[in-house]
Amino acid sequence: MSAEMDALVTGVTNQLEALEAALYDLKRVRGSFRADDGSVTAEVDGEGALVGLWLTESVTSRPPAEVAQLILWACGRAAAEAGAQRSRIVARLNESFTPGNVAGDPDSA
Repeated sequence: MSAEMDALVTGVTNQLEALEAALYDLKRVRGSFRADDGSVTAEVDGEGALVGLWLTESVTSRPPAEVAQLILWACGRAAAEAGAQRSRIVARLNESFTPGNVAGDPDSA
């Protein structure tokens, strides 16, 4: 193969590896948040789905509406953390596809 073709193959291989790494990382995203008093902890996955919710005994002394608000707040903060993780992963992937990192020149074919 010519040096140009070798460079193209190398570039495409690097992009494929970056995509596979991003997909792997996206599957592992978890966001969690624990209330300051430790009474509620929420964990969400990369899609924002609740995958864990822990309540301490102390929540039983609070009004139900207050506990509900605390749970929703913790879930929202956990989802925000998961979203931030996803954004960092996608940004890293996008950087690997920037013009300086794209394999070959599309006009060279």
